[in-house]
Amino acid sequence: MRIDLPDLAAMERLGRAIAAKLQVGDVVALEGGLGAGKTTLARAVIAGLGHLGEVPSPSFAIVELYEPPLVRLPLVHADFYRLAHPSEAEEIGLDDYREGAAMIAEWPDHAGGFAHEPGCLSITLEIADEGRIAIVEAGGDWLGRMPI
Repeated sequence: MRIDLPDLAAMERLGRAIAAKLQVGDVVALEGGLGAGKTTLARAVIAGLGHLGEVPSPSFAIVELYEPPLVRLPLVHADFYRLAHPSEAEEIGLDDYREGAAMIAEWPDHAGGFAHEPGCLSITLEIADEGRIAIVEAGGDWLGRMPI
């Protein structure tokens, strides 16, 4: 599925729609080049889960955690860009972070990818003129609750 995102407001609407459908165990895997809007969409999802205020980029920390009551459900926001090998995801304890939580994963391929998981919503962002195009592929767990 392709979704036109002509401006920031459209990106924020998509983020809120994903947040409304997100469940524990899900992964929102955000792909795209530098500046494609992965962190912007992640911030929109986190805001849609109820978080107020600034959302730091996990680029240096790799993992940021959000817990209720500040958000609707436990959430891991991870940016795997700095991982040199997918095995490093295990070394940082990713499985422990994910237990009982949903996850937003930027640069998911650096952690070995998540598209094989039924709870994975893969979104590739591409720059198009002034806006973006989101190419969305959903795992089986998302059938019947697609955010669009």
